[in-house]
Amino acid sequence: MIWILVLYAVRGFVTGSTETSLWTVYKNGVRNYCGNVLPNGLVKNQKLTANILTPTTKAEDHDVPVTPDEIIERGLMTQDEFDEAREKALSLFEYGQRVALERGLILVDTKYEFGKSSDGSILLIDEVHTPDSSRYWISNSYEERFQNGLEPENIDKEFLRLWFRENCNPYEDKVLPDAPEELVCELAWRYIFLFIIPFS
Repeated sequence: MIWILVLYAVRGFVTGSTETSLWTVYKNGVRNYCGNVLPNGLVKNQKLTANILTPTTKAEDHDVPVTPDEIIERGLMTQDEFDEAREKALSLFEYGQRVALERGLILVDTKYEFGKSSDGSILLIDEVHTPDSSRYWISNSYEERFQNGLEPENIDKEFLRLWFRENCNPYEDKVLPDAPEELVCELAWRYIFLFIIPFS
């Protein structure tokens, strides 16, 4: 098995707080991101008209956004390999969105990793739709909160990520502060909730 050094991030909404999140780059004026042309006038947490793929390469401290053309030019994947993985990623995401919605959740975005077997087959590897790799919102309150300019009710780790951003530089600081116990407990509850609800 050969690990393909490209992360396939699929996004259905304009959101996020990290440097590579769609909302961050969009509010900074980027209108062509990872090969996707974005219209003017989008607002935070808005649903995209279609899911998009924003691939990144794996780097030591953080992921680096790339376009499909750059992936091919660098020899990270062939065009056929990239197209096959893209089709699988978008199909998986659409399936995950349907399953989540049936259970009162919105699968907002996620990332997939792929490998290549000895016979050249492109295989999905690593985690799928876990809270470590995915963002989830509560579906029945999303529209009203969005229309009122409120953040969606979320069941993911974004709140803890924001705490670290406010209290340190998680990408550069060698020693990170301990998160408050109540936030750690809240994160544990969210992970347990997301483990239970798909089977309820």
